[in-house]
Amino acid sequence: MLPDDLRAALDQALARHSPQELARSVARLTERYRGGAAGETAHIRGQADVAAYAAYRMPATYEAAALAMRHAAARVPGFAPVSQLDAGGGTGAAIWAAGATWPSLRQVTVIERDPQIIDLGRRLARTAQAAGVRGTAWRQAAVAAGLDRPRADLATMSYALGEFPERDRPEVVRWLARDAAMVLVVEPGTPAGYATIAAARETLLAEGLSVVAPCPHGGACPIEPGRDWCHFSVRLPRTSLHRQVKSGTLSFEDEKFAYVAATARPAPGPAADRVLRHPQKRKGVVSLRLCTDAGGIRDVLVSKRQGELYRRARDVGWGDAWGDVLGDARGDAGEADRPADDAGQR
Repeated sequence: MLPDDLRAALDQALARHSPQELARSVARLTERYRGGAAGETAHIRGQADVAAYAAYRMPATYEAAALAMRHAAARVPGFAPVSQLDAGGGTGAAIWAAGATWPSLRQVTVIERDPQIIDLGRRLARTAQAAGVRGTAWRQAAVAAGLDRPRADLATMSYALGEFPERDRPEVVRWLARDAAMVLVVEPGTPAGYATIAAARETLLAEGLSVVAPCPHGGACPIEPGRDWCHFSVRLPRTSLHRQVKSGTLSFEDEKFAYVAATARPAPGPAADRVLRHPQKRKGVVSLRLCTDAGGIRDVLVSKRQGELYRRARDVGWGDAWGDVLGDARGDAGEADRPADDAGQR
């Protein structure tokens, strides 16, 4: 869930507009976006549109970035960044997520091209309990490979890389990674979003960085393009206002996302396997699809006869690490333990 200070600040910002006005803005933004143009912020016109954009995208972006950051932090437990650069940061969801993940952050910069979005992001950030978020420097500029930028321990880009022409993305990724100790890129959990992340991953590896999440290996992605895509999901609650703005009836929504996190520091030790889709649970059996540290995809069945391992399998979720670095879950994976012939996660 959103931190209390962000939720309160967002509610206060939204209170300036009626739910009906926000819902109309969301409908217009969605229609314009689907009608063809660049990114999800390209059609914002006026303060109501900015507020509507924050209402329907900020919670999802926060949750996706926060989960990706927690996965990355678990792989590099000694990482304590002091500075962050968030490129194309919108209203600042990723800086809030980073502040919750790494309280060590003190110097935060957001680069965003839209002055109205910056204005709302700045107002929200001023209410933050985290000192780094509260003191964020907001810079109005269009992200580009030649743009000067502050040095940062942590460099992030959420739902923005895919807005660039494909030919420009490798240079943007290299620019983002320059002098950073860790880089995190998040995109929508669609085939196109995954393709953007897969290409960014290759660029980061070519620059000498080590992938720390979600992949437990630094080899080629074992998922065959066109047959499937690597993505994850996070469930977030909807407030009553959120449901009104989105014209939804459910009390929750699922945000699908793809991401890559890489470090310029020496590569961490062996990684646990990663759960690539919702575990399939049947009576007495849990089926897991895993991306392994050997660079392949493997299906594992864990049965009730396996006691503690089965209890762990019942609790593990999509995107979680599975097994420790010694492979305790690999040698004991009971009834079926075989390479997957199709990545097939949904």
